[in-house]
Amino acid sequence: MALEIIRPSDQGTIREKDRLTVALAQIAPVWLDRDATLEKVAACAGQAASEGAQLVCFGESLVPGYPFWVERTDGAQFESDIQKEWYAHYLDHGVEIEGGHLEPLCAMARDAKMAVYLGVMERAADRGGHTLYTSLVYIGEDGEIKSVHRKLMPTYEERLVWGAGDGNGLRVHKLGAFTAGGLNCWENWLPLARASLYAQGEDLHVAVWPGGLHNTEQLTPMIAREGRGYALSVSGLMSGADVSQLNLPDIGKLKVAGQLANGASCIADPDGNWVIPPVLDKEALLIADLDHAHVQRAHLTLDVAGHYSRPDVFDLHVNRRRQSTVTFKE
Repeated sequence: MALEIIRPSDQGTIREKDRLTVALAQIAPVWLDRDATLEKVAACAGQAASEGAQLVCFGESLVPGYPFWVERTDGAQFESDIQKEWYAHYLDHGVEIEGGHLEPLCAMARDAKMAVYLGVMERAADRGGHTLYTSLVYIGEDGEIKSVHRKLMPTYEERLVWGAGDGNGLRVHKLGAFTAGGLNCWENWLPLARASLYAQGEDLHVAVWPGGLHNTEQLTPMIAREGRGYALSVSGLMSGADVSQLNLPDIGKLKVAGQLANGASCIADPDGNWVIPPVLDKEALLIADLDHAHVQRAHLTLDVAGHYSRPDVFDLHVNRRRQSTVTFKE
């Protein structure tokens, strides 16, 4: 299935050395089915590559999907057999990076010379393999996984099924003239997390979300204006109709839930103006050419990591060690 293409009507003239073509894939997962969702992701990435994208981005926890059941099936009930069954299924479909689940996508990225940001539920072998972390994976144009950022703090009911991450993935990546970085969902509100990326030269910020206009409409242009760079918000979609293939306890409570996530992927420029305003209620591929010269012009009046910073007054320390519960000495 080919996605509808959405582009800005007129972006003016961009010098080739300043141009970066980006694609935001706003899609619904094959909910709680890792392998089927990865196949859909690969198909969408292939379409983005055919449209000339140098970077394609996907929403938070897209593979295998956001845990929408928690707030609709009494997820906080302790020692609930229902919640245990849901969690066991979720764990079965977690992404094991060391196990090679992302290797086909890495190969596609390498062949297309296209970078990828992808939100996954990571089943982390280095933490015992029975806890899930919502992780933002960056795959470089060479097909190598360059960073895996585990969300620093799950939000509200997410804490019932996700573990708290660490600072290991607070990293940026050179992509043409740009320096790209990204955060998961609600942690995009964390000023110090954003500051850690700005300090590394980030001028292309990727914010990934499960989907929702309430998430992206106000924050996306704010981040763009604060960082004087481009801000991309990429969201998923989800409705009650998307759960029909599952046979899990209380699934009927989701089937009648209507719209669970309405998308609202969007792109804002360094002045906080819309390149593509939020797109609602449909699967689509948002494609735009970004202009690094615009980034440079915007930094004249504000550079939060440069001439408008005061390191003699404010000093941020970031621990990027991957956290573990044990250290072995042979």
